[in-house]
Amino acid sequence: MRQLGKNSLYTGKDENSLGIEWGKFYRTVIALVVPMALQNLINVGVTAADVIMLGAVGETALSGASLAGQVQYIMTLFLFGLTSGATVLTAQYWGRGDREAIEKILGMAVTAAVVVTALFTAAALAIPDLLMRIFTSDPEVIAEGVKYLRIVAFYYVLMGITQTYLYIMRSVERVVVATVVYLLSLLCNIILNSIFIFGLLGLPAMGVEGAALGTLCARVLEVALVIGYSRFFNKDIKLRLKYVLHMDRALFRDFMKYALPVVANELMWGLGTAANTAILGHMGSSAVAANSVAQVARQLATVVSFGLSSAAAIYLGKTIGEKRMEHAKAYAKRFVILSIIMGVLGGLIILAAAPVTASALALSGTAKQYLRFMFFVMSYFVVGQAFNTTMVVGIFRSGGDTRFGLILDVSTMWCCSILLGFLAAFVFRLSVPVVYVILMSDEIIKVPVTYRRYRSYKWLRDVTRENLEGAV
Repeated sequence: MRQLGKNSLYTGKDENSLGIEWGKFYRTVIALVVPMALQNLINVGVTAADVIMLGAVGETALSGASLAGQVQYIMTLFLFGLTSGATVLTAQYWGRGDREAIEKILGMAVTAAVVVTALFTAAALAIPDLLMRIFTSDPEVIAEGVKYLRIVAFYYVLMGITQTYLYIMRSVERVVVATVVYLLSLLCNIILNSIFIFGLLGLPAMGVEGAALGTLCARVLEVALVIGYSRFFNKDIKLRLKYVLHMDRALFRDFMKYALPVVANELMWGLGTAANTAILGHMGSSAVAANSVAQVARQLATVVSFGLSSAAAIYLGKTIGEKRMEHAKAYAKRFVILSIIMGVLGGLIILAAAPVTASALALSGTAKQYLRFMFFVMSYFVVGQAFNTTMVVGIFRSGGDTRFGLILDVSTMWCCSILLGFLAAFVFRLSVPVVYVILMSDEIIKVPVTYRRYRSYKWLRDVTRENLEGAV
């Protein structure tokens, strides 16, 4: 493993002396961000389609599907952790031009994804009631959630393979394919949701089960499209069975070293978000329904910011792999500025959408009051999240700094916002708005900590290897 020393990383060159073509930089970043932002928007659109259509059915159906979706959400965080850990390596090997190493990493990531999603499938089919009771005690909401889980569980493994493959492709600048796949999936999901939920074309109205079935069909379409792309169009990076079955020892150690902290980071962050949902879930269905809508609004408002963080990881990882460390420092500074701009724009969008959303959904008066307040909280929350995500997921991980995010999230979420939110809700019996402010405080607390880490440049490292050792 090459570890470049401090003196070799920092030459003291001024940004202007590097001869960077900033016009080319921004064009490349836009070419990465736009497709990935569209992908994030499309993925959110799948959730939004369920929320909007089930919101018209009723509050119980909406709450049940929303809480059942937390199971998939946690699984997705496992997958995102695995793929993000893998892309720490693949982006830098892409900068070196080592395609064989990338194919080996892809094989490892797919194997890990299949194992994880198979476990979630078994749990969702065997103990759906128990999983739902983690998030709510309302028997009607639990019943609706169980219906949803027993259908969507059948696509978990397929989703794991698809998401892993497409995320690795993004790390080697093949970003458009995922956009096309997810767009066609969204269109399929919206059409089938409409038919199955409301009983169009002579079919019976299925409610929450219709939403699950529509999503299942859309995920099957994704797998078919990915198989077609991999088989007929992708000539550079292949998913090879020999690398799924036999792993390179050196790369496997690196994969575990950088992927496991990311998996743990995403899991702790995801469990923290799920804990927030569970706390609100025990404060009534109105709080659950309002929060489910607010979370969709947050996701919609941060699609560009999350695309920017992925672009930062890819662009900086490739730059580090090319050994251009001073350029990486200059590029990282621009990504920080862009993250703040995108966060502010996202917050303004949420404020503008609050009154329209509250009047459009079939929610109770209490739920609508909660919704307006939650949108206000989200308007500043997304600014902090945009900044922190670009730092932790983009800049830090591009150089293999994967442990810092884990420490950060455990300390700010579990030891601060969640702990205090739990006490506020169940010990001091404070109101839903007060509890919500406390639960959503972690991203603001993180800002000065992440900025200090960024300025230390401890994240700026080359983690590739000159020689690989063979298979196990």
